[in-house]
This record gives sequence, structure tokens and C-alpha cells, in this order.
Amino acid sequence: MKRMKRGLVGISTLLVMSSALAACGSNSNSGSNSTNANTNANAASTNANTTTNTTQAANTNTEPAASGEKVTINLWSFTDEIPNMTKKYIETHPDANVEFKTTVIATTDGAYQPALDQALAAGGKDAPDIYAAESAFVLKYTQGDASSYAANYADLGLDDQLVKDAGIAPYSVDIGSKDGQLKGLGYQATGGAFIYRRSIAKDVFGTDDPATIKTAVGPGWDKFFDAAAKLKAKGYGIVSGDGDIWHPIENSSDKGWIVDGKLHIDPKREQFLDLSKKLKDNGYHNDTQDWTEAWYADMSGTGAKPVFGFFGPAWLINYVMNGQVKGTNGDWAVTEPPTGFFWGGTWLLANKDVTKNDAKTKAVSDFVKWVTLDTSDTGLQSYWANGTMKAGEQGTKDSVASSVVMAKSHGEVPLLGGQNMFDVFVPANANASGKNLTQFDETINKLWRDQVREFTAGKKDRAKAIETFKQQVKDQLGIESE
Repeated sequence: MKRMKRGLVGISTLLVMSSALAACGSNSNSGSNSTNANTNANAASTNANTTTNTTQAANTNTEPAASGEKVTINLWSFTDEIPNMTKKYIETHPDANVEFKTTVIATTDGAYQPALDQALAAGGKDAPDIYAAESAFVLKYTQGDASSYAANYADLGLDDQLVKDAGIAPYSVDIGSKDGQLKGLGYQATGGAFIYRRSIAKDVFGTDDPATIKTAVGPGWDKFFDAAAKLKAKGYGIVSGDGDIWHPIENSSDKGWIVDGKLHIDPKREQFLDLSKKLKDNGYHNDTQDWTEAWYADMSGTGAKPVFGFFGPAWLINYVMNGQVKGTNGDWAVTEPPTGFFWGGTWLLANKDVTKNDAKTKAVSDFVKWVTLDTSDTGLQSYWANGTMKAGEQGTKDSVASSVVMAKSHGEVPLLGGQNMFDVFVPANANASGKNLTQFDETINKLWRDQVREFTAGKKDRAKAIETFKQQVKDQLGIESE
């Protein structure tokens, strides 16, 4: 999706290990930022591009194919996270007459989307039956250029009542829908919170209570900057760098980057120029860039000055901070942010061609439902939320798509001093909006953030930074400005 024209590339037959951020052991999360989380958060991958494996289940009482053979499901993903779920599905569904052929192509160097596009367009027995898309490019597959390949969930027998009963966050449904028809859902939820240091909160605000800190830093950016001034007076930065406020700004805007086919700069996103400069000019942060060693250092408390907090979903806590905090482990808490937002996520889609075969429709529907809508104790989301993907082993707990599942799960994690993070992430997920994305966000966000940093560094004035941004969008995507 980095260009408006689709490129087609061949698929390598070598093996790949997926990103450490996106697939951490038996219970992991593929949240990423819109440009480079998959490749910059300690990615552990080979130089190859593709993994193909088969996971099989025993014969079944479910509807068989016409000749009684197993139903083969071709599953495509950009990490091994969802393919690993098939093993748990088989374990918990011993009667399922299904085998999964999984293809994993890393997003590194933009390999996944062209390969997926080619496979969907080619069709046939080797075409993807189920495929994954992350937030950086999911709209291409749910609402954009490639949305015609996706089946409506309703055609799989997964209706709106199931979505309602599971308490799926509206932002996730909005992103996964086109013209009122649901085409994709995720298994994790990525509504964002403000993640802050307890010891600093006590020093500056007299308490580390999340209910009090929520009102100290918000709602709204005026209160946030009031808090920044109080923190500075005691030698602290409120965030590590301007990237820490970008995701709340980006995903709380009223409109996305493209309106009626033209580049649109929402006033809230344009305000990022001024808020970023305010952070820098007043010394309210350490002026780091996200996904760099300096950013990680601020998580561990070893940066230029102690930093109060970060904005992010549960995956930032579990798969980024957890490996970086070191001496600050247990000194963190979460509270609701100044404005609702989400960051990252993976959506599961089904090829519309599966509905041509009753047995395959049922097999695909059962797996997709188990991953995205099953609220039982043996559904994927219950295992995911409680870190019980492997029996007898405590894995990582994560925020999941279903608020019903989180309400009955245990979200206490050591990094947060034993706080139940689900108490914050359930409302955070509900307060996020999914109506301001476009299929070109991955490219446009990077161009915008680069120009904002040029402005705050004094290399360009405000008008020139905006002018350059508009020209770059036109040059790279062929999209004119309003």
C-alpha cells in the first residue's frame, strides 16, 4: 500500500521467523505503529520471506467435504501468531475435520501485501481462505482496493448479534466494515491508555491513583500541558518524544487523510505541529524518536531526564516495555488518556470464494468465530486475555476484542504493580474511533511526522513543512491536496 499501483512479486519458498513484537511465545500480539513497529521492536527474522506449514485435526462430526476428506484451509499471515492459534484450535476441537496450510510472509520490505494481492487475484485451490491484515493497511482489504475479495461475515453465518453479544469495540467493527457489512474483526483490542510512573506521580501529584492522574493529565491537551509544566518544575519530562502524543492525536481526529479523493489535513492533526513544538521548546520531553534506543532508555529510567509516561495499548506494555523497563518494573500504572485512541491491531478476513462450498464455509466460519467472537472459557480470546494458551504455563495477558471476555478475566500484570489493566482498557477500547483511517495511512503518516520534526527542529517554518508534505503525498501517491 505504499503506492497507489499494486506491485506483484513472486513468493519466496524459504523460511521466516516473525517479528518478536508481533509474536512473543505462545501468547503474543501483533500490534504495531503505522510505519515500523514490526521491524523496529527487536524484530527477530531471517533474510527469507515465507513459511508454509500444515496443521491437521482428526476426523470430525462437523459437515465433511463431499468425498469425506479433510477440509483444507489456506491461512495467510504476516507473523506466526495466527498460525500458532490453529494448534490451540485443533487441540480444543478434536472432532474438527480440518487441516490448515499456513503461509507466513513478513511485512519486512513490503513483501506481504503484493504476495497476498497476487494470491487473491489468482484464485483457485491455493488462494488464501483466511488472511490477516494489520491496522497499517487493513482498510485496503476491508474498504479499499482489495475489499472485493473479502466475504461478509454474515455470509459465514456470523451476524451482528454475535458481535453485540461479545461486546466488540465499535472502532474495530468500523474498521472491519464496508457499507454496513462486516468483513473483518480482530482478536485483540488496541485502545490506548496513558502509562505512567507511579513514583513520579507521587512526587509531583501526591498520589499514583489512576483516577486522580486521569484528571491531572486530561481530558484535553490543555490539561496535559499543565501537567507537563508541573513535571518540568521537578525535573521530569511528561513523555519521551513527540511520537508519544502522535497516536492519540492521529486517531482522535474527526476526519482521515483522504476526503473525497483529496489530501485533507484535519485541524487536530495539523495541531500536532504546534503541540510537538511546544513539547520541544519547553523541554517537556527528551526529544527521542519512537523505536530507538533513546526511547527504550526512557522506559528503563536511564534517559536524559526521568520521563513520566507513554501512550499506548496493552501490547506496548506487554511486548515493548516489558523487555525494556529493567529497574522501573512494577513502578508503572495505566489510566485513561486525554483523548480516546487506538494503535495497531490485526484483523481476520475470509475469502468470499469459501462461500461456494458448504463444508469450507462451515470450517472457515468455525475458526473465525473461535478467534474473534467466542466468549466462552475455551475461546481464543479467553486464553489470550488470561495468558493460558499453554496449559500449566502462565503466558502474557493481553487486551482482547471482547469486553465480555475481559470483564471476567484477570488483567493483573507485574509491570503495573499488580494493577488490573482491563479496568482501563475496556473503556479505552470503547472510546476509540475507527472512522478516520484510510488505506494510505502508512505512507502519509511517515511523511507527516518527518515534516513535523523538520519544523520543530527549526529547519523549516510551519508553512514550508506543510507545503513539502503536500508535495510529497502528490509525488508518492498521486493524491492532490484540497
